[in-house]
Amino acid sequence: MDIITSLQNDISVTRVSGRMDATTVGQFSDECQKLLESGMSKFVIDLGGLEYISSAGLRGILTLGKACKAKGFVLAFCSLQSMVVDIFKISGFTSILKVYPTLEEAIEGLGV
Repeated sequence: MDIITSLQNDISVTRVSGRMDATTVGQFSDECQKLLESGMSKFVIDLGGLEYISSAGLRGILTLGKACKAKGFVLAFCSLQSMVVDIFKISGFTSILKVYPTLEEAIEGLGV
C-alpha cells in the first residue's frame, strides 16, 4: 500500500493506493495518527487508488472516523472504486461517513 499526504488550502489530503488489509492497515493507522497530531482539523482520504479493502481495513477507517469525531475534526472520503464503494455501502459506512465522488467535491463539501 502507498500513502501520500499533501495540503490543499487548509485541508490535509491523503491518497491511499493498493490494498488495505490486515498486513497493511497498520501503515494506514500510523499515517492517520500523524494526521491527527499534525494540527490540521480537516481531512480528505482519497481512496481512488485503493483496489481492495478487508474488514481490517474497514476497522482502520472506522477508528479514524471515531477519532476525528471525538476531536471535532472534519473527515471525508472520495474517489472510491466500485468494489470499495460496494463494501462501504454493505457495511453502512456511507451512512456514517462523508463520501464524495471526486476530490474536488470532497474539498468543496468541507467548506473550502
